[in-house]
Amino acid sequence: MKRITIIGAGFGALTAARELRKNNAQAKVTMIAPKPEFIYYPGLIWIPSGLRSADDLRIDLHHFFGKNNVDYFQGSVTGLKDNGRVVITDQGEVENDALIIASGGRFIKKLPGIENVITICEGISAAEKMRDQLKAMKGGTIALGFGGNPKEPSAMRGGPMFELLFGLDTQLRQEKRRDQFELIFFSPAPQPGKRLGEKAVKGLLREMEKRNIKTHLGHKMKGFESNKVLTEGGELEADMILFMPGMTGAAWFQNSGLPLSEGGMIKANAHCQVEGFEKVYVAGDSGSYPGPDWLPKQAHMADLQAATAVKNLLLELKGQPVSETFKVELICIVDTLNKGILVFRNINRTLVLPGSRIFHLLKRFFEWTYLHRFR
Repeated sequence: MKRITIIGAGFGALTAARELRKNNAQAKVTMIAPKPEFIYYPGLIWIPSGLRSADDLRIDLHHFFGKNNVDYFQGSVTGLKDNGRVVITDQGEVENDALIIASGGRFIKKLPGIENVITICEGISAAEKMRDQLKAMKGGTIALGFGGNPKEPSAMRGGPMFELLFGLDTQLRQEKRRDQFELIFFSPAPQPGKRLGEKAVKGLLREMEKRNIKTHLGHKMKGFESNKVLTEGGELEADMILFMPGMTGAAWFQNSGLPLSEGGMIKANAHCQVEGFEKVYVAGDSGSYPGPDWLPKQAHMADLQAATAVKNLLLELKGQPVSETFKVELICIVDTLNKGILVFRNINRTLVLPGSRIFHLLKRFFEWTYLHRFR
């Protein structure tokens, strides 16, 4: 029986486990992660408003492991050896005949004073911190923005910050407190959200203007203070700073012997194979893939890459040439708490549909269906 190891417990990792069971019930599948839980990160934007709580988004995976006959190994990966055939963790070593890496990325925390910001995609505690601070504020200025990884253009998460921005505006209006707050959106990019397409950028900026949200765009970041955003274009005073840094690879990648891009991600081809390694694949935020510069780092893309990785891994285990490539597409509903703006992009077209209550409800329905399979 072949031993297949999956590193991670996020979107890509769970999709990989499901696809393996669909296609090869005889394989021994082991999942390595620090905790036996899945956090539904797209729902974090709803915690500050009270639309979601921690228990809504945190899923215990023991039921999933039992249902899919997955062995769980609790530990944090520290490296690889024997060309990926052995995974080294802080709790011991795990051998494999094939490996899928879906451990995600990490935020770049190099800007001075970055400890003064809240990065909501760091997890539930960050979203709850924002919720509690917002509830305690009587008014003031809230600055929201995101950065990138200049050596890895796709390694950024701008979507959640647009959602936080518009959702916060909606929430404050619903609470009849909007006139007590000033919202400022900042980004070193002159056209933030460009990966969504030019139509989307124009639409997002129009929405900010419509909601009386100020902008500070196109100025390189210098750092933060407890009540200031520092850029080469000036300082922004703020009572709360919400910032999403650019992303790079996990720290253990440096001890893995795997080929890394300039931005610190694992180099992979269109088949999700790690360059120069046999039976080692990568899916989701961990990888650096060929494709357009707008190739998204999002859950949908991680799912598509994981499914591709599994198909090719099984072919390789049978001694057959790999042939599957992942579909490149971006599907995003930029939620505003009561409406949603639909953005779709693939190689051939870009589609942006204006805010609608239907899209907000669709986003919530998708969350329910996605999580239902794990509960």
